[in-house]
Amino acid sequence: MRIIQIIDSLEAGGAERMAVNYANALAYKIEFSGLVATRKEGTLLNQIHLDVAYLFLNKKSKIDFSALFRLRSFIVKNEVTHIHAHSTSFFLAFLLKLICPTLKLIWHNHYGNSEFLPKSKLLVLRIITPFFDGIIAVNQNLKKWAEQKLHFKKTVYLPNFSTKEIKTHHPTFLKGIEGKRIVLLANLREEKNHFLLLEVAQQLKQSHSDWTFHLIGKDFEDEYAFEIKRSVSNYKLENHVFLYGSQEDIGNILHQASIAVLTSKFEGLPVALLEYGLYKKAIVVTSVGEIPTIVLHGQNGFVVNPDQSEVFYQFLVKLIDNEVLRVTFGETLFDTIQTGYIAESVMGKYLNWLHQLK
Repeated sequence: MRIIQIIDSLEAGGAERMAVNYANALAYKIEFSGLVATRKEGTLLNQIHLDVAYLFLNKKSKIDFSALFRLRSFIVKNEVTHIHAHSTSFFLAFLLKLICPTLKLIWHNHYGNSEFLPKSKLLVLRIITPFFDGIIAVNQNLKKWAEQKLHFKKTVYLPNFSTKEIKTHHPTFLKGIEGKRIVLLANLREEKNHFLLLEVAQQLKQSHSDWTFHLIGKDFEDEYAFEIKRSVSNYKLENHVFLYGSQEDIGNILHQASIAVLTSKFEGLPVALLEYGLYKKAIVVTSVGEIPTIVLHGQNGFVVNPDQSEVFYQFLVKLIDNEVLRVTFGETLFDTIQTGYIAESVMGKYLNWLHQLK
């Protein structure tokens, strides 16, 4: 098989990381592995292995025929057999299928809130999914959604997986006191629910003022990001909550943290959670998406409903006050991730599934 991954950008988001992870993992398992970024590059560009063929399309509009035919040339040149389109890149993959009908098309649905898609986007998906050969869902709910809402039966659930990144020459240094840092890996998007973290930060400022929060993720400089920054100022959290933007040295950042959190309202299977496990972090997370199937409350982390800031605070304090519990949770979560959320395990299932598609 000769497979390329297609993704809109290489900013440090979950879908983007998975596109890079798939391309890198497949480079050592199949004849040809490629990666195409359609609209924008980003920090993950430095994480692409040298054995992966890379193309940047610099697509300017939703239907950019120049970009489409550059992609076609890349596919013909490299004798590509399968297109693996991540998230919103499904539409470009569909257009490509129209001019290269022998290609096998796979859509990887990373949307944790697909059930809330507007009717217009759902209609587009229903029209074009018959051109696809398979759909990958990042949790069981998304698999059911594809089967029931898109009436698409060749759907498989494959968990995300995490890998340790290539070291960067520009390491990030977190502020605050060593041993008293809490990290959140999440782009500044509404579904990531940063305001839950800010509510908890106000409480922690009163009870444990030497502990600090460190927010790693893309700042889209929109109204949501503006409200986060304004709230930090209004609540006088400037010395307690720090924003760093998008960073690529996740391992280095997590090594500097004692606790990691997720505050999301919606998720598929967050790559951030897998990275927390990979680096043995003690966690408090919200009960959304596939998270409760990985994090068993009280065994390898604490799980809270996304609207319970007081409960979230209480469990966070339990971790702050108990270093032994932090170590135990981190080790146990690491073991959980190793059992089914590593590249070797997922790649075996993925390639077997592709062979079965007709």
